[in-house]
This record gives sequence, C-alpha cells and structure tokens, in this order.
Amino acid sequence: MPTYRLNEAGRPDVELVVHLDERHPVRLDDVLYVEVERLSVEEGLPAPDFTLTSDSGEEIALESLRGRPVVLYFYPRDDTPGCTRQACRIRDAWGEFEKRGAVVLGVSPDSPRKHARFREKYRLPFTLLADEEHAVAEAYGVWVQKKLLGKKYMGIERSTFVIDADGDVAKVMRRVKPDTHADDVLAALP
Repeated sequence: MPTYRLNEAGRPDVELVVHLDERHPVRLDDVLYVEVERLSVEEGLPAPDFTLTSDSGEEIALESLRGRPVVLYFYPRDDTPGCTRQACRIRDAWGEFEKRGAVVLGVSPDSPRKHARFREKYRLPFTLLADEEHAVAEAYGVWVQKKLLGKKYMGIERSTFVIDADGDVAKVMRRVKPDTHADDVLAALP
C-alpha cells in the first residue's frame, strides 16, 4: 500500500509509474499529457500528517492531536448554502462531539481571515483550517475535477475523515450530504 507525504514544497509526493511497450519506447520528454489517479487515503492506514493555519492564526499540526479522535472534514467554501448548513449541523450537535472527546477541524481553500468571519457569523465552536494551496486536500485525495454547467474546474469534494486517537484513518466518508453529515460522523465516532 502506498503512503503519502507532503514534500518540502507542501505538495503530496506522487510516484509516477510508466508502463512501456518494447516496440514503442517512450521518452519522458515526449509525454504531453499524463492522467494521474486520485490519491487514496484508506481506512486502517495512518492519516497523512499536515500543518495548517487556523482561523485564529495558530498553526495546527495533525500530529499534535494524537490521543483524541479527530473529525477532519473538507468543504468547498465558507458562507455558501451547503457549507453553512453542514457547519451549523455540527455546531448544533456540538455537545455530542464533546462527549466523545472529538476534535473537529473544517478545511477549505479559504483564507484564515475569511474563516474567522465565517466562524464568528455562525458561532461555530470548532476550528477552521486554511488550505489555500490545497496541498492537504491533494494529500487526502479530495482536490478533484468537478463540472458545473458544462465547465470543468478543480475544487474540493465534500469529504470527511474520522481519525482515531492513534492517528489512523478509522472512517472515510466521500461526497457527504450537508444535512446528514453531523449525524453520519457521530455514528462513525467511537
């Protein structure tokens, strides 16, 4: 199984495997287009570590949260209808998250300043992290090509990773629904 680490540039290290046919040798210089599969974070494997800036300006490292379960949820953008419903549902169920000792971290490409306004506006009791260069989203395989009205663009696939106290991925939840997200995550927490 592959593991994923962030390199010095903060990007995920990816191994490129090229299968060549003896009759048709290909030089790397001749390659014009390479399709890369989405990185996959799997249940039971260590969660990719990272350090990101929070809405308060503090640097948060996943490794520093060992000993507690972590709910790492990726969402497209602050203050949009779906993202607001998703965040407010977590806020409304906050007592249950606290009872389970869970740390909740919301991650999007928005800036720390925008996160601070969003958190304050909706009185969110959990930390929001800025992944402005989407390096962590790439490491978790949630920075994907999307399509809207026939236009293709890159963005966040709404996804959640429940990470156990040892730093291993306990549950992967892809394409989550904002309205049921909080309940689904609580059902996955120990």
